[in-house]
Order: sequence, then structure tokens, then C-alpha cells
Amino acid sequence: MTDKITIAIDAMGGDNSPSKNIEGLSIFLRKNKKVENIHFNLFGKEKDIRVYLNKFKINDKNIKIFNCENIVSDEETPLTAIKNSKNTSMWNSINSQLINNADITLSAGNTGVLLVISRMLLKTIEKVSKPALAALWPSKKGSIVVLDLGANIECDENNLVDFSELGSALYKSIFPKEKPKVSLLNIGSEEIKGTDSIKKAYSKLKEISKIGDFDFNGYIEGNKILEGDTNVIVSDGFTGNIALKTAEGTAKFITDSLKESLLENIFSRISLLFSYFALKKFKNKLDPRKFNGAIFLGLKGPVVKSHGGTDAIGFYHSIDLCYKIVKGNLMNRIQENLSHLNEK
Repeated sequence: MTDKITIAIDAMGGDNSPSKNIEGLSIFLRKNKKVENIHFNLFGKEKDIRVYLNKFKINDKNIKIFNCENIVSDEETPLTAIKNSKNTSMWNSINSQLINNADITLSAGNTGVLLVISRMLLKTIEKVSKPALAALWPSKKGSIVVLDLGANIECDENNLVDFSELGSALYKSIFPKEKPKVSLLNIGSEEIKGTDSIKKAYSKLKEISKIGDFDFNGYIEGNKILEGDTNVIVSDGFTGNIALKTAEGTAKFITDSLKESLLENIFSRISLLFSYFALKKFKNKLDPRKFNGAIFLGLKGPVVKSHGGTDAIGFYHSIDLCYKIVKGNLMNRIQENLSHLNEK
């Protein structure tokens, strides 16, 4: 990684853009005043972008704007993306890695189109047959990496092995002082359980883990994911996406039910006064904005997908994730991990 870090941002992607995108950038710059080596390529309607740069009093010293009048709509399908998405802010932000030396791309736009364009422009790493979608989740012991979250419905044992190497590389880039601990998401912890692909992946990972890229913790069941004993959870995209949506729904159910109970009557409202700080800490820990940003792994350049409906704080956290990924040398770590697969 060079000293200079360049993040390409699709400023027009997601709800309430470019306002929330630029405000998120202002939060990042305010929290990282001492960081001098980071630059931003902003793609979108220049007039609109400059309005919000001025509104949030952002010094554009390390910012370059690339005017793009076209925007990828939420209704755009992956099948028509190649035909209709050229010269959009999304397309150019991804292409910036090829022609403007950007290190990473961030967009809150259409997920399916983003994946299609990313695969077409950046290409898949030679040793990876399928890229994966990964994200950070909270756990009792910190953050964990979970993949694949929906990019690949069907996966064989080789895909799961690739995901293990990709996920552990991502974890090391964000948390360089910790060693990745990998587990396969399964219906049980015994070796005899699971599909043939999972069983074969289990055997391969036991051997590959001896190289030292990660520790293999075997199988993990859904109710143990958030314990934090394993910090890289690997699954096919079908199972992983169900786990993601279940976790999101459960978190919302808990917070909504708690809020409803606390506001139910005068006595519960009074009790709220005595538990305010504990509840605030609880809410902060489950705040989905802190974990906003899914990463496409396995491409020749990293792409981060911010949730389209997030606000400026959530978008800030996506920018911060991009910064940590590049600073942590993700692409070099991936190449190093994948090179070890030939040793087994």
C-alpha cells in the first residue's frame, strides 16, 4: 500500500443523496483531522455536490469531483446494468480504481447493479471462482466477519475454502493485532452433520489452517454466532442471507419491544429515568449504523456497499471501513492467503 489512500465515492447512491453522503464525509474528516494522506474522488452531479460541500464547510483540498449527470436507479436490474449504467456515478466510481488509481470504491446505490458492474470492470481474482459479500457484525467479544451474505446461492467446498481465506484476510486488515478464527455455519457442531460440500470444506480447512492464516474452529451453529469465540463465520450465500435477515429482524424486535414496554405506562416511564444510561449503552451497541458497509471480496479491487437507507452517520462508518480496509493492506493480505492454497 502506498502512503496515499484514495477512496472513490458514488455521491449519488442511496436515499437522500448527495446530502447524506457528503455529510458522512464531513463527519469522517472531522474525526480524522490529523490524517493527511487520504484523498477522495467524488462522482455525481458536480453542482449538487458543491452545494453540500459548502453547506458542511468541507475543505476540498484533498477532494476531486468528477461530474456525472447519470445515476443508477433503484429500479435498474442487473441484466440491463451493462447497457444502461455506463457513465453513471456508480460506474465511474468503480472504474476510478482502473483509471484514477483509487484504492477502493464506496456506493450506497443499487446492490445488484453494483455487484454486476464491479465484477465486469474489476474482474475476479484468478484463484477465486466466486466473489463473496462480507460484513461486520457485533458480538459479545467485539466485531466478527460473516460471509457470504447473498452473492452466491450455491457454493461447493472450494468456494467455502476461498471464503475462509478471503474473510480471514479481511479480518486481519481491520484488526491486525488479532488472529482470525474461522468456523463453518452448520446445523450442528459434530463432524458428521451438514451437506457434502460443508463436510468436504471442513476436511480441507483442517489441513489449510496448519499454514497459519487462521485457526479453524470447526462448525458453528446459528445460536453461537454472536458469542464471539469465532470471528470469521463462513457460509453459502443462501444460508448467510437468511442468517443476516434473521439477525436484523431479531434486533429490531428486541429494541421495538423494549421501547414499547418502557413507554407502556407512568410507572415504566419513571423506571426509564433510572435506567437511562444502561439503555443508551444497549442501544449504542446494537446501532446498525456502526456496522454499515458490506464488502465485495474476491475482486481485483475492493468495493464497499453502504445500506441505501442509512443516514449520514451510517455513511460515515462506511467511509471509515473503507479507510481501515486500505490502511490494513487488504488486497495484499488476500493475495498472500490465496497463495497458500497451492501449498496444500
